[in-house]
Amino acid sequence: MSFNIRLAENKDISSLTELMHDYIVGFYQNPWPGTPEIHKLIEQLLEKQNGIQFIVEKEQQLIGFATLYFTISTMKAARITLMNDFFVLEPYRDTEVEEELFLTCRTYTQEQGFAHMFWITAPQNKRAQHFFAKMDAVQGNWMNYSIV
Repeated sequence: MSFNIRLAENKDISSLTELMHDYIVGFYQNPWPGTPEIHKLIEQLLEKQNGIQFIVEKEQQLIGFATLYFTISTMKAARITLMNDFFVLEPYRDTEVEEELFLTCRTYTQEQGFAHMFWITAPQNKRAQHFFAKMDAVQGNWMNYSIV
């Protein structure tokens, strides 16, 4: 299977917006925050100051993306990456596309000198949990909370 993983660019904004819609509304069934808001987010990530987005491209079509945000861990006293988004279209799950996208995020984290990469997934997302275990990830002991 021929595909390319690279950092998102300005030319990807429209296609990446569609893919993010599939992720937010289709996969997670959350409300769409709005196209202008998503464009603003992508444009901020293109600056590579607070985070980055990797995209997976196959035959000039985007089939996956991952978002890494840069933050700091007090426990590590070091910079870390938060893999906030990790998504590939259904036909490419459990394939080398998914594995290579994950490995690209992990390699970037290591090569850029971040202490570690962390992420969360929904408790019911057993497929993702199985995938992360296969990629040698260790489930943490912390509980996550949020305020809406």
